[in-house]
Amino acid sequence: MTTAQPHVVSLFHADTSTFTHVVCDREGGRGAIVDPVRDFDPASGRISHTAAEEVVAVVQQLGLTIDWILETHAHADHLSAAPYLKARLGGRIAIGRAIGEVQAIFEPRFHPGQPLPAHGPEGDGFDHLFDDGETFAIGDLLATAWHVPGHTPADMAFVVGDAVFVGDTLFPPDVGTARCDFPGGDARALYHSVQRLLALPDDTRLFMCHDYPLTERAPMAMCTVADERRHNVHIHDGIGESEFVALRQARDATLAVPRLILPSIQVNIRAGQLPEPDANGTRYLRWPLALA
Repeated sequence: MTTAQPHVVSLFHADTSTFTHVVCDREGGRGAIVDPVRDFDPASGRISHTAAEEVVAVVQQLGLTIDWILETHAHADHLSAAPYLKARLGGRIAIGRAIGEVQAIFEPRFHPGQPLPAHGPEGDGFDHLFDDGETFAIGDLLATAWHVPGHTPADMAFVVGDAVFVGDTLFPPDVGTARCDFPGGDARALYHSVQRLLALPDDTRLFMCHDYPLTERAPMAMCTVADERRHNVHIHDGIGESEFVALRQARDATLAVPRLILPSIQVNIRAGQLPEPDANGTRYLRWPLALA
């Protein structure tokens, strides 16, 4: 294995402002897919795989064998396409071990009394759960999983050579950082997770999970550690922990609930698996009501 620079292709899903990344050791080699998106229309309940098929096209164009399908966390803004891509391309679906904390929070709300799917040897719907600091291979590339909690208790970053897939820990510099007001979120934990990432060399490439451009600029899939340290609007050099926590908590109090949070959470805590069909052959998502 080597620490050479990996090759990365990034695809932007405009409807959910999400980047999916394909990372590989070389053309014709082995690769991983990070944070794949399943298309979902909440008005009709229609699920499709246009975005996932774009990933398939990239993988096939590069001639890759897929080793991993990596989730940085249980997303609240889109449904994961991990099971669909596993069926199409192979690979093991993996996430951080602390996903158990997120499952414990949300599973009783959406699937009371129903067991988690026994998808892999972990028996939790995922093929593999990463510990902090665990190393793994993507072909000839050496990768390391980092636990970076804050946005949720289970967020992971994946360090692959000079590339880091940061999930929702950081956004492009003019957008800032992720919210911390979901159950189990913690602004202080996020501060320390970001500091861990920004201690990497200045030229380290940070690949985003999301971008929400505030101007007419194009969505930014990647920036460097130096870019974030100098220009991040929430957590650039000189911003201390207390200042960041106060800013983050004040901003979170103004944010709306994500449009797709209810379907996303109940699917993504189960490794992207959809509910089993009812007797009539139709699959249903649950929609808890909050009565005034």
